[in-house]
Amino acid sequence: MPTLFEASHEESPKAKSAPKGSLREKATSLKAFASYALHPKGLHFETQEKEEEIILFLRQHLIFLIPWLVVGVFLCFVPVVFPFFLSAFPDYFSLSPSYVIVGTIFWYVAVFGFCLTKTIHWYFNIFIVTNERIVDIDFINLLHKEFSEAQVTRIQDISYNTKGLLGTMFNFGDVSIQTAGELPNFIFEGVPKPSEVVEIISDISDGKEVTL
Repeated sequence: MPTLFEASHEESPKAKSAPKGSLREKATSLKAFASYALHPKGLHFETQEKEEEIILFLRQHLIFLIPWLVVGVFLCFVPVVFPFFLSAFPDYFSLSPSYVIVGTIFWYVAVFGFCLTKTIHWYFNIFIVTNERIVDIDFINLLHKEFSEAQVTRIQDISYNTKGLLGTMFNFGDVSIQTAGELPNFIFEGVPKPSEVVEIISDISDGKEVTL
């Protein structure tokens, strides 16, 4: 599996020199399933420069895992219901117990693989905003990922939209960033606190300090 980001216990020179009570000192460690982290502590990604500071870490809201979890739970009950279905048509369907056992095992392995794939895809599709650039890492599969970036100085326009009742209730939405680079548009889909994300990126592009 490719390394998209990794925790680092070594602090950057900026962090070491930060005075007590400063913004850097207030940074918190990134939780495993966090979808939003401002000034995450101990986080490092592959192409990060030595003096580059991570301001914001994002991935899709955790609520996006719920549909696949519900589907996975439903699929787990299929082997329980299936024998009752077969017993209703004894003249048409007749399977030996060994076939049923083997089929059930393969079924649960497939369901586990399905749920694991969806979780990994969610976990490794991340958005990072640093003091120098915005980074979009798209996890395609175990051997393929896409890495897109743009300098914050090239940001021309930034906006967000929140769709539907769930988006309003749980405060997540899509953040659209238009840049002057080769990739003119970046879209952070379904991220938490989209209004705050827009404000933070706007402050960074204007050269302002982002506070907790």
